[in-house]
Amino acid sequence: MKRNLTSALFCSALVPMAAMAQDRPNIIYIMTDQQSATAMSCAGNTDLRTPNMDRLAAHGVRFENAYCSMPLSGPSRSSMFTGYMPGMVGLCANGTPLPDSLRTQTLGTLMSEAGYNCAYAGKWHVHTNSLPSEHAFGFERLHEHNDYGLAEACVEFLRRKQDKPFFLVASFDNPHNICEYARKQKMPYAAIEEPADIEDCPNLPANYAVAPYDADALAFEKSLKYRLHPTRSYTPDDWRRYRNAYCRLVETVDAEIGKIVDEIDRQNLWKNTVVIFASDHGDGQGAHQWNQKTALYEEVANVPFIVCLPGGKNAGKVLPQLVNAGVDLMPSVCDWGGAKVPAGRKGVSIRPIVEKGDTAAPGQLYIVSETAFTETGGGTVGWMVRTADYKYVLYNMGLYREQLFDMKSDRGEMRNLAVEQKYRDVVKQHRALLEEWMKNHPVNGKTPDLRYIPE
Repeated sequence: MKRNLTSALFCSALVPMAAMAQDRPNIIYIMTDQQSATAMSCAGNTDLRTPNMDRLAAHGVRFENAYCSMPLSGPSRSSMFTGYMPGMVGLCANGTPLPDSLRTQTLGTLMSEAGYNCAYAGKWHVHTNSLPSEHAFGFERLHEHNDYGLAEACVEFLRRKQDKPFFLVASFDNPHNICEYARKQKMPYAAIEEPADIEDCPNLPANYAVAPYDADALAFEKSLKYRLHPTRSYTPDDWRRYRNAYCRLVETVDAEIGKIVDEIDRQNLWKNTVVIFASDHGDGQGAHQWNQKTALYEEVANVPFIVCLPGGKNAGKVLPQLVNAGVDLMPSVCDWGGAKVPAGRKGVSIRPIVEKGDTAAPGQLYIVSETAFTETGGGTVGWMVRTADYKYVLYNMGLYREQLFDMKSDRGEMRNLAVEQKYRDVVKQHRALLEEWMKNHPVNGKTPDLRYIPE
């Protein structure tokens, strides 16, 4: 019989800690790399089939408006596992060393100290590609950064006899192999076939064209990053082949995820496990003729986010509330696991929203993603403010560096409302939100330069 809080406290002196810990759910976090929120068939995409991601969505709650904290692997993952926005702790580029002050306060450490068996398989990339040792940051390392054998290592872990609840992270690389594909390199963790006819490739997206009044900082950064890159001279047919490869890579990782979901089925772990599925950032997929990441386009910043509750509660629900898939992960996992979140973290637990499962449940009024083009040397930085109806984007330089899009009618971001007089008040409201956010998210103890925000 399920005990209430009073009886649990009364019995705490009589019941061994291991037995009490079993009252808390197991937690499985499945993560892909470079997957857009729309790259699932359950999200209405007819260019691919993702039966296993769809199974998770059928078992759980899918958030349509989840965004990465920064659209680059290292910064995004550092946000997930430290609980900080990347800019707050200087983790804005891949391979940046993790500050010593955070090494004992990562998500794995917190959950381990709370009594969980913590295990990690696959890509880490918070600062190094894989966990640096067999036991690091509170996790047992099950498998290196390699999609081959990753799911099998997770299945083996799930088949172990557990004496307390577990927190398992399965971190896949794909569909990130699209980067190697675009560079005409051998893909390390997938083998896909090129279609013989272009008619077998997905069509171009409706927002293939670069929009009028798009921020010219993006054209500048593209010219730096891709001056010697094959995509610089892509034709429409090349982009269709790119989109085909991306879809096939999503299907490849979906099949691997299916091995873990099959084991969850075999053991009926659904009854006492929280399963979370997300990605670190998306991919341009040819929208606005952009590939890969870093820009704050919707295809790049909007990521899948699914939460399956024990017992299938609220299964199949689709919710509109805003989620920062980076900083909100730590407080959410800690909330389910009974771990204490250290001071200074800015994320919000989504547990109350998921467990209520109501589209009207109160959520965050706005969330922010940030970006920095650290790999080009161009010096562009930017921020995105997402509210219920609008998305405001600000870059630090260039023409049309302010962007405003109606997320109800223009998710493809083809009409920049910031250049229209009648939206002046909406723009001002979002500027004020960004200023508020900056003041609450200091960088090295100092408020970011507010002069970037127009008056």
